[in-house]
Amino acid sequence: MPQTYLRPLSLVFGSDARALIASGLAGALGGLQHIAFTQAEVIIRDGKAVKRDLKSFADIKNHPLTVEITRPRGSFGGLELDRSLIMGIVNVTPDSFSDGGQHGESQSAIAHGLQLAGQGADILDVGGESTRPGSNEVSLEEERQRIMPVIAELAKGHVVSVDTRKAVLMQEAAAQGAKIINDVSALGFDAASLGVVAQQQLPVILMHAQGEPRTMQLAPKYQDVALDVYDWLAARIDVAVAAGIAKSRICVDPGIGFGKTIEHNLDLLRQLTLFQGLGVGLLVGLSRKNMVGVLTGEKLAAKRISGSVGGALQAALMGAHILRVHDVKETADALAVFNGALDPDSMAV
Repeated sequence: MPQTYLRPLSLVFGSDARALIASGLAGALGGLQHIAFTQAEVIIRDGKAVKRDLKSFADIKNHPLTVEITRPRGSFGGLELDRSLIMGIVNVTPDSFSDGGQHGESQSAIAHGLQLAGQGADILDVGGESTRPGSNEVSLEEERQRIMPVIAELAKGHVVSVDTRKAVLMQEAAAQGAKIINDVSALGFDAASLGVVAQQQLPVILMHAQGEPRTMQLAPKYQDVALDVYDWLAARIDVAVAAGIAKSRICVDPGIGFGKTIEHNLDLLRQLTLFQGLGVGLLVGLSRKNMVGVLTGEKLAAKRISGSVGGALQAALMGAHILRVHDVKETADALAVFNGALDPDSMAV
C-alpha cells in the first residue's frame, strides 16, 4: 500500500514566522512558533517507486501529517519543547569513542555533570555502556555501579536522563530521580523495557539503529535512508503506544552514526524536517562523531568541537527540539547568537 510523507520546506523564522503562522499562511514546524514552513515536499512511496511533488502550505493545510507536524509538543521531563534544548553527555565509561575514561569514576562524572549544567545544559544524559561502533555489551551489575551514584546526585537539582537499554536499570534510575529514559534500541533490546517505561510514566527517547553496536557499521544499507528510518521509528512509536506509553511522552532520534554511512548521515540531516511528521519531539545527536571528523579532517574526536557545533546549529535550524552534545558551553554560546539573529524579538538583552 502506498505510504505518504511530508517534508516541510521554505522555512521562515522569528517574528515573520509567527505572523505567517497566525495568519494561516504557514505551519509551525514541530509545533515551534518561531519556525514556519510555507511549502512541503509530498512524497509517495509504493514499493521501490518514489514520487515527489512540491505543494504550498495551502494545499496541504488539512492533511493529517500537517496536523502532526504543527502539533505543539508540550513538556518533556518537565521541560517545554518550545526551543532547542541542550542535552549534555555524561559518559561514565572507560571506552566511549570521544571521552572514554575521562569520567569513569562517580565523583568525576558528577563534577562533569554539574559543570555541564552550569554551562547551560537543560538535561544531563548519564550513560554507563558505550554504544560506539564495535563495542560490546556491559553487564547489568557493572552498568549499575557506574551510573546509579551519578544519577542520584545529579538528579537532586537537575533534569537527568538515563542512557540505557536495560529495563531493570530504567526502573532503578527512575527511583533515583531520573526524569527521562534514553534508549538507543528504542525499547527493543530488553523485552521488559516497554512495560517498565509504561509503568513509570516517564518520557522516553526512541533511537533508530541498524543492527547491534558491535556490527552496525560493517555494511549498512537502505532503500531510502530517510524514509526507511522514518518508517522504522513510526513502527516503534506504534509499539510503544500499544504498550501504554502516551505519544506525548515520546521523542525520536534518527540515530546519526548508528548503522549508517557518511552519506546516509548527511541525507538524514538534509531531510530532518521529514521526521516532524511523526508528531513527537525530535532529538539529534551528532556530537564529535566520525561524520564530523570526515567532513572536517579532524581525526581526534575530542577536537571535533567546531564541526559538532555546526551540525547542532543545522539541526536547530530544522526544528530539532533536543540537541545531544559533549560541548555544552560552545553549543550554548553558538545557539545564543544563532537564535538572536534568527529571532531578535524574543531575546532579552
